[in-house]
Amino acid sequence: MSSETRNTATAATAPRHTATRRQVLAGGGAAAAIAFTGAFSELFAGTAAARGHGGYGPLVPDPDGLLDLPKGFRYRVLSREGDPLRSGEGKVPSNHDGMAALAGRHGRVHLVRNHENRHTAKIGVPTVAGLTYDPAAKGGCTSLELDGRNKVLGERVAIAGTAVNCAGGPTPWRTWLTCEETEDKAGTNGYTKDHGFIFEVDGADPRRTGAVPLTAMGRFQHEAIAVDPKNGIVYETEDAFDKPFGLFYRFLPARPLGGTGSLRAGGALEAMRVPGLPDLSAVRETGASFDRVEWVPVPDPLAAETPIRLQDFGPKGITHAQKLEGCYWGGSSVYFVSSFARSAEGSAADHYGQVWRYEPKKRRLTLVVVFGPDTDIQLPGESPDNICLAADGGLMVCEDGGGAQHVLGVTRRGEVYTMARGRQNIGTPEEPEWGEFAGVAFSPDGSTMYVNCYTPGTTFAVTGPWC
Repeated sequence: MSSETRNTATAATAPRHTATRRQVLAGGGAAAAIAFTGAFSELFAGTAAARGHGGYGPLVPDPDGLLDLPKGFRYRVLSREGDPLRSGEGKVPSNHDGMAALAGRHGRVHLVRNHENRHTAKIGVPTVAGLTYDPAAKGGCTSLELDGRNKVLGERVAIAGTAVNCAGGPTPWRTWLTCEETEDKAGTNGYTKDHGFIFEVDGADPRRTGAVPLTAMGRFQHEAIAVDPKNGIVYETEDAFDKPFGLFYRFLPARPLGGTGSLRAGGALEAMRVPGLPDLSAVRETGASFDRVEWVPVPDPLAAETPIRLQDFGPKGITHAQKLEGCYWGGSSVYFVSSFARSAEGSAADHYGQVWRYEPKKRRLTLVVVFGPDTDIQLPGESPDNICLAADGGLMVCEDGGGAQHVLGVTRRGEVYTMARGRQNIGTPEEPEWGEFAGVAFSPDGSTMYVNCYTPGTTFAVTGPWC
């Protein structure tokens, strides 16, 4: 499908009002009543001042049934699953997930997009010579080149033959680190190589990076990364689904901030230990702080025999957390998201999501925000997933749960508003399902929000009065 532009400016602007989630789903209200508790100013350290609004008004139903947005905002469909790749290499793959918008020359943007494809994926990433790690695997990344008006100038495979590429993160030298959320080894699902690695992807010139696993950064169920721009330390989250749950890591590169390809030089992988706290989900009080955080060397980063989270970290053990997801750097700290925890599944306590802040200089970990469970959201799984800093100084959060799916905005004051609602029903009228949002990111100049619908895979560019 060629790029399409849709105008949703058909309703009068109205002030934000409080609504329950059921009202939002039934009547398209202006806000999602998700109760957050915590010190929201913590989330915006080192960012621009947040806009003083509580949202952009009610969502306007999209007559084309794809994406509802507030008045004054428009979307363009950049790419859809199953359409021909503009490079001629095959079809646009399935399962659009994490994404980054990287600055290119002459005002261009390189949009690097993950495809979280397992071996059963409907449309795999086409294998391309020199860009394929394991021909038996269907995951990878594609890259779109856009001009200043979001016209698609090119679209091609950026890496292929990887598996379950979920999230990742940008580097200071404008490449993307794509993360495999799997621990499958060679011989599993027909794979010819071990999986569970991070790969570097250059969206402007994928052949500069090829398909080389960054093995020193660990083999586990990766989710996301964030790079300390001052010293090059890479923080990594692990989205493990079973107990004992995943860990929070840091990677000390041998060539810090060395540019494209430098992470291949290796380094040391360590896991976070919070003394006296074996499970982060046990903490429910926002502002709770833990000093003297320790970093413990990982015994076997390649997990040749035993998954890292099951390895022996000594008599003091290690700190686990269920479903560690998004990760970003702000000010002088790294923030990471725990999507949800359920005591019925082995966690120490229940919540619908946490945001943690780690201050490296002070070795301090602080619980900044808790999502639920004492909120209007009663369905299990309603929780934050991908998260990014917005052009107006706030946050954008991709919802991951049941029912209709939203992109939610959060202001510094903790006000939550609905920015977008997906309309692509992938179920039936009797049992409706909606594709979750993923990969929310802003253009380098802040004029465009890019976001994916996971399934059917669709990449949107959203423009409007962001500031």
